Amino acid sequence: MGTAISADGTPVSFSTTGEGRTVVVAGGALTTAADASPFAQELADAGFRAVVWDRRARGASGDRPGSTPKDEVDDLAAVIEAAGGTDAVLGHSSGAVLALYAGMRGVPTGALFLSEPPIDFDGTGFGDELPDRLQELVDAGRGEDAVASFQTDAVGLPAEMVAAARAGGELTALAPLAQSTVYDTRLTLRLRHVDPALLEVSTPVTVLRGEQTFPFLQAAADRLASVMAGAELVVMPESVMHRLDPAATVRIIAERL
Repeated sequence: MGTAISADGTPVSFSTTGEGRTVVVAGGALTTAADASPFAQELADAGFRAVVWDRRARGASGDRPGSTPKDEVDDLAAVIEAAGGTDAVLGHSSGAVLALYAGMRGVPTGALFLSEPPIDFDGTGFGDELPDRLQELVDAGRGEDAVASFQTDAVGLPAEMVAAARAGGELTALAPLAQSTVYDTRLTLRLRHVDPALLEVSTPVTVLRGEQTFPFLQAAADRLASVMAGAELVVMPESVMHRLDPAATVRIIAERL
């Protein structure tokens, strides 16, 4: 376990597993480094050094009120530096958006593996007011309500599914991560209506998606791969409905590093 210090002084907790070429893993919404542990072990078993970390306002990492997408980019840059550099960054979901945004801002990410990034190219998703609305809920101590609103309004889950998760106690377990939903919505809004000309990075890009996944994510992945010069699209039968398959993903990474 280690701690990187971001540019604004926020501590960012990370850990490493295995030896070999380094892959930093950026998790998606409402996840922590612990959730990436099985994937880290799969990387380690394949001869890689995996770095997992708690994104800002999650797990053992700190936070700063009013944090921005740039702060999250700085967090990733700090983790990469503290880890001694990296050969690749694998981002899943909003973590893929973060990895891409970091690459666009010149962070030395190495190769980028972007799994089902929820990029709203057409601006048909949630409104600009959602981050502020979520922040109001968090500030009022209504973490469960913030998570529920994020899941329905940002992710697009059916209200009855979210209600069932609340009844089953899942939202109570996720409530400590409520502040991170504000940051995830701010991050995805940053790349809404993005000009394809801005989607330029200096490293190889592989866009991953499941063969069976949500239509919005399928469309976003396919479009990202088509507008980024040199990007490769890999469709994975093993990854189903936004669940990244560790073994298949590690195999794809190993073939390209």
